[in-house]
Amino acid sequence: MKGLLESVIRGLGNGSVYALLALGFVIIYKATRVISFAQPALMLAGGVAVSYLAALTGFYPAVLLAALLIAAVALVVERVSIRPMVGRPVFVVAIITLGLDVVLRVIVNGFIGRDVRQVGDPWGFTQVSLGPLVVQSRWLAMMLVTAVLVALLFAFFRYTRYGLAMRAAAFDQEIALAQGVSVGAVFALSWGLAGFLAAIAGMFVGTGQGIEQMTWVIALKALPAIIVGGLDSLGGAVVGGLIVGVVESLFQSYQGEFAPWLGQNFAVVSPYVVMLIVLMVRPYGLFGTREVERV
Repeated sequence: MKGLLESVIRGLGNGSVYALLALGFVIIYKATRVISFAQPALMLAGGVAVSYLAALTGFYPAVLLAALLIAAVALVVERVSIRPMVGRPVFVVAIITLGLDVVLRVIVNGFIGRDVRQVGDPWGFTQVSLGPLVVQSRWLAMMLVTAVLVALLFAFFRYTRYGLAMRAAAFDQEIALAQGVSVGAVFALSWGLAGFLAAIAGMFVGTGQGIEQMTWVIALKALPAIIVGGLDSLGGAVVGGLIVGVVESLFQSYQGEFAPWLGQNFAVVSPYVVMLIVLMVRPYGLFGTREVERV
C-alpha cells in the first residue's frame, strides 16, 4: 500500500505538469477552434529561459520573469503568424502552428547546446516524509503550484472582464463581436496565457533532470490529457492531465511485475492507450461538449 500511494503521488505531480500544458491547448482551442502544436516549443523555451535567468536573479524571480517572457513571445507569434490567417481553414492554421513549433525549437536548441541545462531549482531529487510515505519534494511543489494556478485561472474566467470576454468569444465569436468584444484581443490573450502556463510546465519538467533538446517530447503527453478530459473543457484538461500522470506512474511501478509480457517501457505509451479507450467509449472526452449534428 505504501508503494502504491507513493506511485500515485508521483503520478499526480507529473500529471500536474501535463495539466498545465493541457490547459494551454484548451484555452487556445476554445478561443480560436485551433489546436496549437506550438506548445512543446513554448514549454522548452520556458525551461531554458529559467535556466539562464536563475543565474542572474535567483530561481523564483527567474520563474516569473521567464513565464512573462514566454507569454510575450507567444503574443508576438500569434500577432505575426496566426492573426493574418483568421478566416482560413482550421487545418491550415494548425499546420502553421506545427511549423512554428519546429522553428521555435530550432532557435531554443541553439541556447541549449549539446549539454543538459539545469534550471537551478531548489528541489532536485530531495525527498520529504509524509508520515510513512517518502516522496520527492518537487512532486509536492508541482501539485501545489498547479492547484494555485488553476484556481487563479478559473477565478479569472469567472470574475474578470477579460475572462468573461474570452468565455463569450469561445461560445460564439459572432455574437461576441456584436456585443463589442474584441475577438482579436481574445486570441492574443489566449496565446499569452498558454505561453505563461507552458513556461511554468517547462520549469517543472527541468527540475532535477534538467533541459535538453529532446525534452519537448514530454509535452506530447498533454495531447492524451485533452482528449481524455475533453477538448473544450478546462476542468477536463486538469482531470485528464492527472489521470494520464497517475496511469503512467502506476505502469512504471507495477507493469514489470504484473504484466511483463507488455515489454519494457510500456509506461511511455500507456497515456495513449488510455486515450484510445476513452475515444471508443466517449469520443468527446469525459467532460467535453457532445456535438449534435442534424442530417
